[in-house]
Amino acid sequence: MKYNKISHLSAALAVGGLMMFSSCSDFLEKEPMSQISPEKYYSTLAQIRAVVLDEYPNTLPSHGNWSYGLFGGDSGTDNQIYVTADNKYTTDRWLVANTHGTWSFTRIYYINFMLTNALARYGEDINGSENTIYGNLSEIKHALGEGYFLRAYQYFNRLKTFGDFPIITEPLPDDMATLTEASKRAPRNMVARFILEDLDKAALLMSETNYSSQYINRDLALLFKSRVALYEATWLKYFKGTAFVPGGEGWPGASYNPDFSYPSGSIDEEIKFFFQQAMAAAKEVGDKYVGNLTANTGKVQQSADEPANPYYNMFCDEDLSGYPEVLLWRQYGRGLVTHNVNAAAGRGNQRTGLTRGYVQNFLMADGTPVYTHGTYADGDGYYMGDKTIADVRVNRDSRLSVFLKEPGQKNILFEPDNGQGTEVVPVEPYPLITLGDDERGYATGYALRKGGNFNRKYYANGGGYTAAPCFRAVEALLNYMEASYELNHTIDGTADSYWRAIRTRAKVDPDYNKTISLTDMNKEAENDWGAYSAGALLTDRTLYNIRRERRCELLSEGFRDADLKRWRSYDQLITSPAHLEGMHLWNTPMQNWYTDLVWNEANANVSAPEKSEYLRPFERTEGQAAYNGCTWRMAHYLNPLPINELMLTSPDGASPSESVLYQNPYWPLVAGKPAEK
Repeated sequence: MKYNKISHLSAALAVGGLMMFSSCSDFLEKEPMSQISPEKYYSTLAQIRAVVLDEYPNTLPSHGNWSYGLFGGDSGTDNQIYVTADNKYTTDRWLVANTHGTWSFTRIYYINFMLTNALARYGEDINGSENTIYGNLSEIKHALGEGYFLRAYQYFNRLKTFGDFPIITEPLPDDMATLTEASKRAPRNMVARFILEDLDKAALLMSETNYSSQYINRDLALLFKSRVALYEATWLKYFKGTAFVPGGEGWPGASYNPDFSYPSGSIDEEIKFFFQQAMAAAKEVGDKYVGNLTANTGKVQQSADEPANPYYNMFCDEDLSGYPEVLLWRQYGRGLVTHNVNAAAGRGNQRTGLTRGYVQNFLMADGTPVYTHGTYADGDGYYMGDKTIADVRVNRDSRLSVFLKEPGQKNILFEPDNGQGTEVVPVEPYPLITLGDDERGYATGYALRKGGNFNRKYYANGGGYTAAPCFRAVEALLNYMEASYELNHTIDGTADSYWRAIRTRAKVDPDYNKTISLTDMNKEAENDWGAYSAGALLTDRTLYNIRRERRCELLSEGFRDADLKRWRSYDQLITSPAHLEGMHLWNTPMQNWYTDLVWNEANANVSAPEKSEYLRPFERTEGQAAYNGCTWRMAHYLNPLPINELMLTSPDGASPSESVLYQNPYWPLVAGKPAEK
């Protein structure tokens, strides 16, 4: 079955309908209701695959509305912002919830239920020597491998959200004592190790079958392993000694894990372990795909007669089977499963725009930083300045010039009269920055066309059916570069070849050493929160440029917040609130694009010129979140546990402080309250 054609009926027979339970920690401890007992149901490959495939759309990345789909995934960071600020950038608007869906085991339970029952028929031998499941053995192994991958993916989401987390590997009985005991949170490094173990099993089981890139596969398991290992290695490194790592000062899990010690012997050895795991997994994938990255012409197609740009089309084609770099993609179908990404890309990205800092952070095509070419506003003739959107695209890294929309560009080249395209804007207008909170407005003036196909037929309201590229192999190259340098403090031959391949594809001078030599960290800090770790400006310019490469290559694909957290880059905002900006509005030709600008009034639609010549979406009117700049609380690196979960797992069912769970650092044990630090 393809990613978009899941048999919900078959899955329902396997595990029953979605059920809501109020019992301990949402473990869904009751056996799924079914007309067929699990002992009989998990007897064929088809039955297992029906359950596995039903988890694809519930677990893996996909298109949605722009603000939370693949190409709005960096929203709420220094890369992309919505027209209003996220509450995490305030001291008092992110409050502890009583209940919240993020603390949920629903999907984990369904996967555990399948694995437990299917593995009972498969046998303990990884080769399936006791297998009694009917079907091709290699395909059975592949399906089980998919199950392990899906569980790992669910657990990684919990690791990023909560840190320490309960490790549950089987469905649990309806017994309060058992459920309470199972609720105990495992130290985060052990959760990460558990995820890597699942991914190792997935890779081994899926090694014999070469499915299409619409299915989870071995290469994907290794890529994801490198992602998880790199995340945990850098988190442990940059939060070392704090309450956010096991054994750190004030770690809330200490009294619940009195005998805790790192399996590697120390936190430093644990960090080394995860970096080594990231390197090994990333290299296996990277070596396979480094010579097969999708080609990039470096240009935006503007005529049906011009050659298409494969790199651009990789993010908006209907069929991605011809792009080997895409390790997993989701297919959509007209009238079946659709999305609104094209409509958003053809307008203002549903009010999610690139920031000025992000635009300035992209290199020039010759590999030099923008600030080496005059001022940001005026440039020197090679860099053309930022007084028009057209100017900032000239002679730049093609990842910016290809995807940043410019007024006057054609958005539609094919089937311009197709009546299905009800939400099409054929020619890019001046950014509609004064539309208030209308979904057709432009938040920063800098809008992306990433994900927008040039064919009008995909622009029906809510009816787009271009594919979603869920995982790209280029991430493995980036993961290896970072992990190897963090561990060994040198660019080895593999990292060198990877970095040059990425820059060559981006139409940027591959000589990264030239860029490093010209890097001024004080200037970079003006544009990039990733120039900091733990509140200190990086002094290692090589490491910084590796981070820059990642930022530019994974443009709007949802990595940025996780990266800033694992690097501990948000600390700087605690003492120095940041003012996120968009295009150069005031005292430029772009100011003349508008006749309805209103500022310094209750109904202001733009920020005032005395604040900055650059548009500040969060600073139009007092009372907006982050009106005085984006700030931070240490607690915000992790989500708070919902109070109801703490109550359910306490002896009397009403005392959060007595729970076998524990609240994350600096969050209170009372619902409706903000972080304490």
